[in-house]
Amino acid sequence: MMTHPLLPKLRQLKLSGMLNTLDLRAEQALNEHLAPIEFFALLLDDELERRSQQRLAYRLSQSGCHAQKTLAHFDFSAVPGINRTMINDFATCAFVNRHENILLCGPTGVGKSHLANGLAIEALKQDLRVFSRPVHRMLTDLHAARASGGYPRALSRILNCDLLVLDDFGLQALSPSSIQDLYEIISERYEQGSIIVTSNRSFEEWHEVFCNELLASAALDRLTHHSHLLVITGESYRQRSRRKEALSKAQIPNSNS
Repeated sequence: MMTHPLLPKLRQLKLSGMLNTLDLRAEQALNEHLAPIEFFALLLDDELERRSQQRLAYRLSQSGCHAQKTLAHFDFSAVPGINRTMINDFATCAFVNRHENILLCGPTGVGKSHLANGLAIEALKQDLRVFSRPVHRMLTDLHAARASGGYPRALSRILNCDLLVLDDFGLQALSPSSIQDLYEIISERYEQGSIIVTSNRSFEEWHEVFCNELLASAALDRLTHHSHLLVITGESYRQRSRRKEALSKAQIPNSNS
């Protein structure tokens, strides 16, 4: 392919990716007696799909999402209490267009982060801008950006994305400056951009994260308005996995016996 006579022209037109399927499509055109315009349309479809996949890969690399934690890889049978129809509705990303929030509460290991990540990937597939981070890391990075002079740009990425995923809300204690930053992010995004929050704290405990009654009341009022609350119950995936491994090892005959 690197010596194909069309390569210089396709490269000049920024269409060199067409070479990946050119021979295949040419053979298809001959076998199916396609008209020239049909053959050309197939090549254009291939090029559009290639560019779409490239954009998705780039957005995914910038978003902070985990590529393998998709909705397709989520084990709904392990968490029967989850309304799968509701999750499928969220996957359309209509909630993002309506600037609504999704709040996922439940104990550690029941799939909250996986669900949030899976929904974020669905948003990426629709060309939406996504920013996903654990809350503590996001606020730590913002603090570091202040010192380096990159704070405005870092804050802009958080405020201007279509979907912000705040993972592990309330997992670690926050400094006063971080609490202020978190309040400002929630306040600025109110009715302007969607947020998905995951937390292993009960919803009633969320105000404790702010260590400030006024900030907590103002932030949570905005966060919970136009929101969907999902409380997920069940046993940790990791605990089940450990038990299965232990059971499997126990069933292996001892070669020394």
